[in-house]
Amino acid sequence: MTRAPLAARMRPRSIDEIIGQTHLTAPDAPFRQAVEGGHLPSVLLWGPPGVGKTSIAQLLAEAGALAFRQISAVTSGMKDLRTIIEGVRPATGGLFSAEPSRGVLLFVDEIHRWNKAQQDALLPHVEDGTVVLVGATTENPAFEIIPALRSRCWLLRLKALDDTALLEVLERALRDQERGLGALGLEAEAGSLERIAAFSGGDARRALSLLERVGHACSGTGTLRANRVRQLLGERDLGHDARGDAHYDVVSAFIKSMRGSDPDAALYWMARMLEGGEDPVFVARRIVIFTSEDVGNADPRALQLAVAALQAVQLVGMPEARIPLAQACTYAACAPKSNAAYMAINAAIDTVRTTGGLPVPDHLRNAPTELAKTLGHGKDYQYPHDHPDRIVRQQYLPDALEGRCFYEPASHGAEKAMRERLSWWKQRLAERER
Repeated sequence: MTRAPLAARMRPRSIDEIIGQTHLTAPDAPFRQAVEGGHLPSVLLWGPPGVGKTSIAQLLAEAGALAFRQISAVTSGMKDLRTIIEGVRPATGGLFSAEPSRGVLLFVDEIHRWNKAQQDALLPHVEDGTVVLVGATTENPAFEIIPALRSRCWLLRLKALDDTALLEVLERALRDQERGLGALGLEAEAGSLERIAAFSGGDARRALSLLERVGHACSGTGTLRANRVRQLLGERDLGHDARGDAHYDVVSAFIKSMRGSDPDAALYWMARMLEGGEDPVFVARRIVIFTSEDVGNADPRALQLAVAALQAVQLVGMPEARIPLAQACTYAACAPKSNAAYMAINAAIDTVRTTGGLPVPDHLRNAPTELAKTLGHGKDYQYPHDHPDRIVRQQYLPDALEGRCFYEPASHGAEKAMRERLSWWKQRLAERER
């Protein structure tokens, strides 16, 4: 074990050593009660890297006195699965036995990497109890795991570790004489462990790996100094995944911050994406969509600025592209908000899907030929420019939808004027008809 990485040596040996997952480990937590009661169903562990998925799987095997078998969906396929199942069946007769010595826990790391056919192949062995499955995934199981397999597993969400939890992990490893770095006799200078925790992005495995690196580098000094830690850590890895859940979570936070009119938060999340290597064109496109969906006609200039920013980003590239992105981001966040146009088109589309292709009223039909005219196309159409105020009362919707309203302008921003204009038109038409 002395040759094993610190992160492997410091794996929790009991449920009480699991840090940062109190929703699973608290005395009254259903998961803990199930483990202590010996009721071990198949489970899916969903969470970011370095939060204890593998450790929990090993503890489950120990709690149930089950043989632990591990495969990675990244490097293993159907052949490896068959080998494990064939090794299990002679002992179990193809059926899971409650007798601990006869059970097997199969831990499939990165289970979301298996395709549908591979997951289907696993399903019958979970159903008949040949194995107790523990699948670990960093991606949303609703998107990556087939419904049949999800329905047979208990889904447990693991949280990213905050700095407080990471500090507890680091302090324990620094003191531990048996498995940790206690033999080095290091004292942590104020701010040194905090810097490692902040650098680790919620990942305990990464935090322990960094501690091991800087700890051995400082072993001759007796002190883990903050400035030395800063030098040894090097460039921060933000762990931004351009396709995974972390990507969509940051994008979601970015959009919701603009929607919430918080330019500082919006800038922070945008900076996270850019520093994490996100394509600046993708960021610009999200702002374009946002300015139409969430600002809309409350400030029509927002969409113009967003499109201009997109063009600027495509023209100049990074790192200068951050400047027009910041301009568009802050303008969108500070603009008055209205989703009236967004809601209106959704309502119109829903109506079309419900009612189908309703006929166009005859007076609105095109009449390019004499035959069309004889059929009444365009007859009695009133040209608004021939009427006072350039408005005329006339039916524009299909007969079945006459009077239906889709667009309700907001009562603030530029839409306030649109709302007042629509109201004035109705009033003028009513006055003319009296």
